[in-house]
Amino acid sequence: MNPFTDFADKTMTLPLTPPVAPDVLTPASEASLPLAWRTLESVPDPEIPVVSIRELGILRDVRVLTRDGAAAFEIVITPTYSGCPAMQQIAQDIGAAMTRAGLGPWHITTVLAPAWTTDWISPEAREKLRRYGIAPPTGAHAVAADAPRKITFYGCPKDGVPCPHCGSTETEVVSAFGSTACKAHYRCRTCREPFDYFKPY
Repeated sequence: MNPFTDFADKTMTLPLTPPVAPDVLTPASEASLPLAWRTLESVPDPEIPVVSIRELGILRDVRVLTRDGAAAFEIVITPTYSGCPAMQQIAQDIGAAMTRAGLGPWHITTVLAPAWTTDWISPEAREKLRRYGIAPPTGAHAVAADAPRKITFYGCPKDGVPCPHCGSTETEVVSAFGSTACKAHYRCRTCREPFDYFKPY
């Protein structure tokens, strides 16, 4: 009987152990956690490949769980919003990275609380987004995990969304939805270039 049956994330159809011979696996342990982190920090977001799932705040934790003397990596992820279509691909990419690194066994846990917020995007990722042509989110919107949350719709900044191409704030909304549901489509009145804005929430 597999001691990690109860750990398996029922929302994912991923193997608990990667399909490689057990004698070439680096087993889950506190000593191998740094390698697991380095491996997963290199996994790119499938929709915005210039940033990693760690930089976006999707990768929340990597830890070791033990049961009946056996150990497994638990990889904790949070979607940017409920129903995000990229989460299955992210799970598959995580599995591929762990398999290539020879780490295992492992499984993925998806958590919805506390809810993801654009505040979790690292400063480095925001700069990468800007250089990639996506205006990073503005403002701060996170609340404490145990605090009541109200639905709030955030408009564009009072001074306008800065264009990632020329820096001008003379920009306008073209569509509330851009290339993905989490981004809006804008146009710069100064350089006339279109761009996506990563909506803050």
